[in-house]
Amino acid sequence: MKAQSIAAATGVGAVDLAVTDADRALRFYRDYVGLTQLPGEGPELRMGAAGREIVVLHPGSERPVVQRTSGLYHLAIVVPDRRELARVIGRLARLGWDQYPTDHVMTKANYLWDPDANGIEIYTESPEDGTLGFANGTFVAYDKDGRERSGRDPIDVDELFSHLRPDDRLESPMSQGTKMGHVHLHVADVEAALHFYHDLVGFDVMGHVPGVGFVSAGGYHHHLGLNEWAGRGARPAPAGSAGLRRFTVELPTQSDLEDVVDRLEHGQVRVAEEDGGFVAVDPSANRVVFKVAAAR
Repeated sequence: MKAQSIAAATGVGAVDLAVTDADRALRFYRDYVGLTQLPGEGPELRMGAAGREIVVLHPGSERPVVQRTSGLYHLAIVVPDRRELARVIGRLARLGWDQYPTDHVMTKANYLWDPDANGIEIYTESPEDGTLGFANGTFVAYDKDGRERSGRDPIDVDELFSHLRPDDRLESPMSQGTKMGHVHLHVADVEAALHFYHDLVGFDVMGHVPGVGFVSAGGYHHHLGLNEWAGRGARPAPAGSAGLRRFTVELPTQSDLEDVVDRLEHGQVRVAEEDGGFVAVDPSANRVVFKVAAAR
């Protein structure tokens, strides 16, 4: 049993991705997604919005993402409003990139893949439109009037684009307030993943049906998604593949960080210092760094 919940103000920070080609990845995340390259040393490319680091790209992989393996299902960048999401969708449409705008009722989301097949979601919160949750072993969604919805309908693009202003430039970088909203992982065993992220790390379970779990801090709909859609028992990708290097969980204080580390160590999980925080590996070989969030 989980002894205590992780601090309510916990969130997800930067996600590190392995990619094959540096120039191609930079163009994609800058010109298509809308992130800005941040200063940094070394071969990695640090991408963010309004100075906040969001994605770190590590070029040099030998092959694109290998399917049917554990690792990243998608990283999910949350933008501050429908206007910003409209700019993203409009920009991708102008550039001819495949995308899948989806209405989850309580969020408006857009799905795409980078040139190496790393999954990306870009979304904005829309709780005023209704809810999405779990019941009777599956997903359920209801709009603001209580009518059942699929939660996977196409976005009303005309309504979304109505939030654009006449002077909006589709090519402008992502705005202040953009951040990593959540990370969704392929795991080998959801029960084992929930033991790690719920019982030890301390996230609260927001939903759990066979093969899928969602956990969060502070009542958020989810900071982590966990699924067996790559196959129960899915193995990690072979060395040299593009894909998830690590993701970051940001705690509000040093004391909150120490609580997480203590729980992991008491659970016989090896924890090591890394990049100003502590790194651990979940049961599906996904690396997660825990650190104190930078002051903003």
